[in-house]
Amino acid sequence: MNLQPFSSTGKFWRGNLHTHSTRSDGHRSPEQVCAFYREAGYDFLALTDHFLECYGFPITDTRSFRTSDFTTILGAELHTGQTLLGELWHILAVGLPLDFPRYLPQENGPQVAARALAAGAFVAAAHPSWYGLTEEDIQSLGPIHAVEVYNGTAADLNDKPDSWPLLDVMLMRSAHLNACATDDAHFNPERADTIRGWVYVKSETLHPDALLEGLKSGAYYSSTGPQIHDIQFRPGNRLSVSCSPAERIWVIGYGPKATSAYGNGLTSAEFDLRDLSDTPYVRVAIRDRQGGRAWSNPISL
Repeated sequence: MNLQPFSSTGKFWRGNLHTHSTRSDGHRSPEQVCAFYREAGYDFLALTDHFLECYGFPITDTRSFRTSDFTTILGAELHTGQTLLGELWHILAVGLPLDFPRYLPQENGPQVAARALAAGAFVAAAHPSWYGLTEEDIQSLGPIHAVEVYNGTAADLNDKPDSWPLLDVMLMRSAHLNACATDDAHFNPERADTIRGWVYVKSETLHPDALLEGLKSGAYYSSTGPQIHDIQFRPGNRLSVSCSPAERIWVIGYGPKATSAYGNGLTSAEFDLRDLSDTPYVRVAIRDRQGGRAWSNPISL
């Protein structure tokens, strides 16, 4: 049973995986973006500018902005070829080398995703709901790591920040994919797209390589507010959850199957998994009184 990250040792580090600067269509310089997240209490940041010819195919080098208590992971948002509905692909790649090659002639989304995976990146399907990505599109990307289930900037762009319904259907059809929440920050004054969604990665150290390995192995969870402190299996086919104060804790399974606990300032609950019989996986979700949510990755049963 995979209980990452709660079964592993180390510390939870908070980070944003999807961000833009003036190297593409963001409104702040790389230095200003890194300073913003560092001063906001984040432990790490992936600055993922649009990897497009009009911006000079940037892999933005943020290594000089690392400090003893804040680090960065290099990455980009990749765009080449068309989705099934005729949109330009948006593929999040965190952990790319600075010399990641430009697109090959006639290269499509699945092909560039394969190159990013081969280069050692954590690869996710970016904001599916925002631009109508289909289940077939995501399947075509091959063994990527995750689906971006919450995208902060999409909340103001077109009111489509949430892609959990799409990932849930894929999980029901036996897909092996994790989830991630991000800001997709552009620092556009017309949008509130900062400190909207993030991940907590479990790692022994705040080293970019260790964080990247944690992401790729699924040793993280996603949030827009609450914290998940622990998830453990207990004797008698039970699952325990502890978290920051919440009003609802869910254990969600196949289709409509779910069980939950409710309370004002609820910080723990224990669930009988026999209430979720015949489901091959579960995932934990938390909601606090401010409407913030947190999600575990799918837990295989």
